[in-house]
Amino acid sequence: MELAGVYVGEPSVLGYRRDRPVLSAITKAPVTAPRLKLTELNLDGDRQADLTVHGGVDKAVYVYPAEHYPAWAADGFDASPGDFGENISLTGVTEDDVRIGDVWAWGDALVQVSQPRQPCFKLAMKTGRKDVVPAMIDSGRCGWYLRVLRPGTVPTSGVLDVVESAGGPTITEVYLISFANYGQLPPDKIEAALDLADRVLAAPALSASYRGGVQSTVDRWRARHAG
Repeated sequence: MELAGVYVGEPSVLGYRRDRPVLSAITKAPVTAPRLKLTELNLDGDRQADLTVHGGVDKAVYVYPAEHYPAWAADGFDASPGDFGENISLTGVTEDDVRIGDVWAWGDALVQVSQPRQPCFKLAMKTGRKDVVPAMIDSGRCGWYLRVLRPGTVPTSGVLDVVESAGGPTITEVYLISFANYGQLPPDKIEAALDLADRVLAAPALSASYRGGVQSTVDRWRARHAG
């Protein structure tokens, strides 16, 4: 896995919603220094505006595959690396390869894959496209978050090395379960989907907040199906 870019940003006014300013740090700038500090919460120079839904120990670093941007361009979106608010633009892996609980070495820091990204209205404001949120959900080109197991100094170029492959569900599998419309699944697909949901929920490294959302979705469907 090779770094294509590292980005940080401070909260600023992204736009206005119902005549009120919307603060966000989704707009980030490339880091030109050869290295910077990574704490349990942030890269040096990076912060989040709304800590109720962004940031925290399970979402300290947002990773996005650089390979996705040509696909976005082919779909008619004007976007390039850094535009989706990522901290790391990475080549060599996608959501199909990365698993919940995987541990990577980045410089002298250790990081762990914790959950997929859930797009929100701020991404639509940043891109100027309301359809970017459903497009990200439908395509699965979501990226993922890292928690920091060991803070340290990290390079802004070079490689990240796999220290431990957890064998848990992939980001793609977690995303599929997160947004599955169980009510529209054919009967022969339901059990397989619920089996995958159980495997996702059993992944110990999945962040608690994301697990709660998946559990609620699955519980609601099972309750309706049982009735």
